[in-house]
Amino acid sequence: MKKIVIIIFAAASCFVAKAQQDVMISQYMFNGLFLNPAYAGSHKYTSSSLLHRNQWVNFSGAPKTLLLAVDGLVPSKSNNMGLGLILTNDRIGATEQTDIYANYAYQLKLNKGRLAFGIKAGVSNYVLNSNKVIYWDGGDEVFDGRKTAWLPKMGFGAYYFVDKWYAGFSVPTLLAYDSKQNFSFDVSEASFLQRHYYLYGGYIVKLNEEFKLKPSALVKYLPAAPIQGDINLNLLYKDMFWFGIGYRSLDAAVVMIEYQTNTRFRVGYAFDITTTNVRKYSAGTHEIMIGYDFGKNLVKIKTPRYF
Repeated sequence: MKKIVIIIFAAASCFVAKAQQDVMISQYMFNGLFLNPAYAGSHKYTSSSLLHRNQWVNFSGAPKTLLLAVDGLVPSKSNNMGLGLILTNDRIGATEQTDIYANYAYQLKLNKGRLAFGIKAGVSNYVLNSNKVIYWDGGDEVFDGRKTAWLPKMGFGAYYFVDKWYAGFSVPTLLAYDSKQNFSFDVSEASFLQRHYYLYGGYIVKLNEEFKLKPSALVKYLPAAPIQGDINLNLLYKDMFWFGIGYRSLDAAVVMIEYQTNTRFRVGYAFDITTTNVRKYSAGTHEIMIGYDFGKNLVKIKTPRYF
């Protein structure tokens, strides 16, 4: 509580500077559904992951994120449809956001790979708990009790993948509607949100029988903010251990490790080293991920999942 004013100021400053409204994670390259609904069903088995992110440690009221995702192929002769479910909870100071999305993807064979188009639809719940806020204007109704808002949303994405590389584009919030405003296809007119645009890709390079490299990149674009880029390089050892480093512009450097115990279970950890002024008050960011894959087709997979 003693630093709650600081975190509110910091969060507000980040919003003004970057207008970043979407949840952010460092291990996005191992959580494709988080970025793009077209990722659903891109494997011949069902995949799930659970991730917890504790941002800006030692900051009272700092962001804490929980993410749960499940996706898989719809059984059919053509195996060209995928379904997914994603749930996120993001807490920052006195505010909390919970998202629930259903995802659908349709795949087309294209050359040696598959091109998928996906949509996601769901709802976001926004909460402001004024009991956690220290304020001076007692007459402002904004801080009168607990405030809640529900916003239905829809997103879109495209995803192309082959055995050794992938590329995707997505608009996580293509449409959104606030019942207190007039409906519009312009998200900023129909709600307090703005559209974010993601462009990303990665490639697997085999160095020898024991080592493989996976460079990847993610570009985030928002018209009202500077372009932000994530550049990552992961080294895979004996198809079991991932060791990675990364850099997120305007934010942090990242180190990560993932252990794929077998064809089903994997666990990952990432640590963000903040590069902004927040580092004066924070001990960095911790992110833990657990993944589990299941399905009868999994036993036929001879290579680990690269993405």
